[in-house]
Amino acid sequence: MSTMTRNTTFGQRFLANEWSALAVAIAIGLVTLAVLSPAFLTEFNLYVMLRSFCVVLIVAFAQMLTLAVGQMNLSVGALGGLVAIAVGGMMEKWGFPVPVAVLCGLAIGAAGGLINGLLTVRTGINGFIITLATASAFTGINLGITESIPFYNLPASFVAFGTERFYALPYLLLPPVLIAIALAFFLARTVPGRQLLAVGGNPQAAELSGIPRDRVIVMAHTLSGLLAGAAAILAVAQLGSAQPTIGADWLLMSFAAPIIGGAALTGGHISVAATALAVVLIVIIQNGMVLAKVDPYWVQFLLGALILAAVGLNRLRAVRAGGA
Repeated sequence: MSTMTRNTTFGQRFLANEWSALAVAIAIGLVTLAVLSPAFLTEFNLYVMLRSFCVVLIVAFAQMLTLAVGQMNLSVGALGGLVAIAVGGMMEKWGFPVPVAVLCGLAIGAAGGLINGLLTVRTGINGFIITLATASAFTGINLGITESIPFYNLPASFVAFGTERFYALPYLLLPPVLIAIALAFFLARTVPGRQLLAVGGNPQAAELSGIPRDRVIVMAHTLSGLLAGAAAILAVAQLGSAQPTIGADWLLMSFAAPIIGGAALTGGHISVAATALAVVLIVIIQNGMVLAKVDPYWVQFLLGALILAAVGLNRLRAVRAGGA
């Protein structure tokens, strides 16, 4: 096989991947910002971007899992805020060791997700409404416990994990990478993971195949809550304090990355790799706008535009596939 043929085959395989457009956009963004702003590729700026990437990635994964079954989790930020102040309170007020507080925080997140899932399947009410209601409940509990007062006196080792780095690589990056690998394996190689995608793709066919639809939906919400809790714990370590406002701005971001990554709103199709690349693109855009001294409010506008564009593109693909 000639070199030209091999290059053509590689190019075709690359373009066949759903994340290829994201990879190209990221490459263009990196080159453009590197040329326009010398500060972009400095070690400190790369460290700042990677720290931002860590929490956003797990938040995106939390929403991605509910989108996989055709559901939505509007409580992802509110539950994250509740976990954040719970973990902070355990360490500051009750003197819990860091590992115990972290495990309790993850358990609270999973329990919140379990409540969302059980209410959704037992009542038959759309998860959109259920999680909208529980978001208000979680926020109320959060503010009722803290009276909007943060927890600042956290263990030095926990805070250090959120700030220390190896050159440009923050220690905080390790959990998201491990979670991404675990999720990719779970969805591709395990029976529950395949069932989750089957239920999202065609609920009726999944039930006829013997897949417990309600149980899978509960599992998706529980895992979503667990990941929201993990993101909250990383956010506390990142900030060095347990703020009641943690999670308040997560909702838009949680939808932006999976949808830009090609997740189907009706369920059945998600991609760990594409979602991760979408988060990279979002972080690059945010960082580039900061370096260009653009008003940060325009970031929200741009994210909304990207979501609309992604939804429109996914709809166009669906229409073409149906026509074919």
